[in-house]
This record gives sequence, structure tokens and C-alpha cells, in this order.
Amino acid sequence: MKKLASSAALSERAERIARRSRADNWKKPPRRIETSECITCDSCLRGCPAEFGAVFDLGLDVVIVPELCSGCPACVLECPVDCIYVDEDWSPTGDAMWNHIELTAESAA
Repeated sequence: MKKLASSAALSERAERIARRSRADNWKKPPRRIETSECITCDSCLRGCPAEFGAVFDLGLDVVIVPELCSGCPACVLECPVDCIYVDEDWSPTGDAMWNHIELTAESAA
């Protein structure tokens, strides 16, 4: 059973979304999903802790937003096809995805 995130942890996530940046104290690189290997089962999305909420289903693709990903292995442990990798060379997330994240957050509130 997935643990519920504290309101402080969710507030920190909201701040990362507003800043569009990773937490300064995160030492591990974020994860990424290799879309050519992914079966879009959403197990990673359900496995990602709510305080990070870094995994999003975009229809045919499931993506990890690096600015929200702490690099923990929770999604990796849930993936049945092992398509999630460490992303040492991650790129900043584009505006279209941030707009999607903001809309998703507003509808959840």
C-alpha cells in the first residue's frame, strides 16, 4: 500500500513545480523512461511517491519529469519491463509539460 505524503512534502512538491527545478539537496540524478521499451502499464506512475509525483501518463507515453524526480528507485521496483534508467544527462522540462503539470495540479485541488 502506498504511503500518503504529508502536507509539508506536498507543499515542497508545489514549490518545485513553481520554481521548475529540482531540490538542492537531491544527490542522485533523476530517472527516465525508455519509451521504446515501455508498455504504458502505469505501474511506475502508481509507484512514484506522492511527495515527488514525477511520473505522468501522456496517452501513448509515460514520462518522468526530472525536476520532480528525486532519483529514488520506487518506480524502477514497480516496472515489469525494466525500462526505467538513471538519467545523468537530463534536460530541463519544456513549457508544454509544465503547463500540463499545472493543469493537473489545479484539477486535483
